[in-house]
Amino acid sequence: MIGIYGGTFNPIHYGHLRTAIEVNELFDLNELRLLPCSLPAHRENPSVSAKMRLEMLEIAIKDYPQLGLDEREIKRSGVSYMVDTLAELRHEVIDTPIILFMGTDAFNGLSSWHRWQDLFDYAHIVVMTRPQFIPRALPDFYNDKLVTVRESLKSCVSGKIFFQKVRELDISATDIRHAFIEHKNPSFLLPEPIIEYIRAHNLYSA
Repeated sequence: MIGIYGGTFNPIHYGHLRTAIEVNELFDLNELRLLPCSLPAHRENPSVSAKMRLEMLEIAIKDYPQLGLDEREIKRSGVSYMVDTLAELRHEVIDTPIILFMGTDAFNGLSSWHRWQDLFDYAHIVVMTRPQFIPRALPDFYNDKLVTVRESLKSCVSGKIFFQKVRELDISATDIRHAFIEHKNPSFLLPEPIIEYIRAHNLYSA
């Protein structure tokens, strides 16, 4: 199985990395690809260029061979739509199950995504949940797609939903950006080489 974990990664931090490693092991993936978004459809454009966010990702995962990068949304012009990405990937890996990993906020806003119903033609969706999570989105739509056994995602290439609890690290990219603006110490929130990169390029300054 191939896992896709998307985001702006502005910047990449230990919350992203810990979750990526955890789901990679839980789902026994052949590969887990971090997918940086170029121009997000549902939030304002990142304050740091796609090229720099990609460079930070490359630095952050260089010692984690189980994690890879998928640059297609960075290379594609225009707004980044996940359905287009999954359609391209499905064409490349015809018979391999694909899992799209997303957080609870993204899942609860799924009905606002471009051609969101078509996502299930190309991939399974795994919602990475925290304690006390209550799904508010699309119960009538996903009830017949919901599976409760993780291994059942291997039995078909797409179309299922699974809720997976993951370890909670209360780290926010927004808080990290504010830490740099306010000249606070962001150590232990993100890898030290990323901190050095951000300071060297004067990113997230007021």
